[in-house]
Amino acid sequence: MYEQEHGPLAGFTVGVTAARRADELAALLRRRGAAVVHGPALRIVPLADDTELLSATRDLIAHTPDVVVATTAIGFRGWVEAADGWGHGEALLACLGRAELLARGPKVKGAVRAAGLTEAWSPSSESMAEVLDRLLAEGVAGRRVALQLHGEPLPGFVEALAEGGAEVVGVPVYRWMPPEDIGPLDRLLDAVVHRALDAVTFTSAPAAASLLTRAADRGVKDELLAALRHDVLAVCVGPVTAVPLQAHGIDTLQPARFRLGPLVQLLCQELPSRARSLPLAGHRVEIRGHAVLVDGRLHPVPPAGMALLGTLARRPGWVVSRADLLRALPGAGRDEHAVETAMARLRTALGTPKLIQTVVKRGYRLALDPAADAKYADG
Repeated sequence: MYEQEHGPLAGFTVGVTAARRADELAALLRRRGAAVVHGPALRIVPLADDTELLSATRDLIAHTPDVVVATTAIGFRGWVEAADGWGHGEALLACLGRAELLARGPKVKGAVRAAGLTEAWSPSSESMAEVLDRLLAEGVAGRRVALQLHGEPLPGFVEALAEGGAEVVGVPVYRWMPPEDIGPLDRLLDAVVHRALDAVTFTSAPAAASLLTRAADRGVKDELLAALRHDVLAVCVGPVTAVPLQAHGIDTLQPARFRLGPLVQLLCQELPSRARSLPLAGHRVEIRGHAVLVDGRLHPVPPAGMALLGTLARRPGWVVSRADLLRALPGAGRDEHAVETAMARLRTALGTPKLIQTVVKRGYRLALDPAADAKYADG
């Protein structure tokens, strides 16, 4: 009932670091109820004027490869357009037409056909691993393989082809650069450091590395690492993307299929399973990132209220002093009246005041149901 009304990610806030397809990912998350904070960690810079791409293009035209692997639609189109601008467009298309052209996925296949070419094969999974398996199964010894790079390294891919005896030529169609407007990335970084996000998503290794670099530049790298290691879930689209994070001791989750849809589905399973669920005053209460479910109904709660509730939930049924609760309130100073004000707002937000009991002269406690008292007291 709850998931039908609100979506499995209702009450959670998810960060998006992607530049490409960020709108698509954010839409998938919002459709499932999540609040989204977008801070692109990178921007894509075409290499139309880049001598490295021009050199690679001329080399391929002069020495036609046996195989060409097109990895992204935007990159393939950019390559053809750049070649046109240099006066090499027809020669490049002729070169590609003579080679065995592999297209990673339907979008790339569309770009290939729009250029007047026909792909020899395209994997159903859109996985570079499947492309590699096909090439190795065919045998690559003595063959020249041109690989359209897409802004990030492909660990193991080039090495496996080289070990199989192939000559691999990289075609750097575009590269990743820091965003022109750093503000959104800084806001996302602050949200991670202050635990205002429940999860942050990464769809490329350069984006993960860029977030770490920005945190170091601002002097908050240790705080970022602590948040990602203990409180904010890091979810990567695949193992290659996870490498920069894992190098810093951050555990990451990745879907079985390296796509946006499975990534979102993984979040839909993982975040609700980590929410704290308690039986309070005859109600089932589930504490999420910025909201609380009371008997399946969603109640948004302001940050101060969530801070109090989180502190109470760490010792359900136990009395927590006003002084301890005051320390949990961000920027509250020393006035214990701030606790009473925040507590009143919390009770109003929950819509069921009896979930939290006032213990005169001592503090507050969650109204844990009697049958659950022994379990939580022993734990």
